[in-house]
Amino acid sequence: MRIRKKKWAEPELSVCDFYVKNPEEHAGNWSKAFKKEQPLYLEIGCGKGGFAGQFALQNPDKNIIALDIKIDMLGVGRRTIVQLFEEAGKSADEITNILLVKYNVEQLEKIITPDDKIERLFINFCNPWPRLKHKKRRLTYYKKLEMYKSFLRPGAEIRFKTDDDELFEESIEYFEQSGYKITYLTRDLHSSGFSENIVTEHERMFTEEGKKIKFLIAVQNKESENKESE
Repeated sequence: MRIRKKKWAEPELSVCDFYVKNPEEHAGNWSKAFKKEQPLYLEIGCGKGGFAGQFALQNPDKNIIALDIKIDMLGVGRRTIVQLFEEAGKSADEITNILLVKYNVEQLEKIITPDDKIERLFINFCNPWPRLKHKKRRLTYYKKLEMYKSFLRPGAEIRFKTDDDELFEESIEYFEQSGYKITYLTRDLHSSGFSENIVTEHERMFTEEGKKIKFLIAVQNKESENKESE
């Protein structure tokens, strides 16, 4: 997703208590980067921060790393998260279970290691990269799914959500190719009855455009039962 340059983004993030300036320093020890050690979750391509902010509010007993490659996007994310907490009657000082991180997912293994034991990975409305030569950039491409295995706790989930039909269908193949077990799948999330969904800004926009939201949960645990909701 493209975003205009935000001159204020970097200065605001530089004084933000929940922005990580040097993520390499926390490799293998992210649990200590939070004020309280709790189960650790990760969102890659966090965009404007709406999902991560809502997740943090709804799950005070969990920690989430919200990662994006664009500093301007993270600047918007910071404001979004602060606004969400303020609307919930909380101050910015109470934002303690979320950390914003600027990093390239292609080099994710440098900052997230097996010692971090991620409980769940979220991939929400990532770039579909439709051109054949660009598909390897997809966050669900099978080589990236292999990389994620290095830091996901055994039995950890990947939750993937998109509006793009081609990306979703090809991602199903990527997950299967990488040995993940799809334990839940729906091509119409909002009609599926799935109760844990957190609606993002883009999700709301796509839904208003008449697009159905596709969603799946995948795990490495081959014993999981396969459930599909059409």
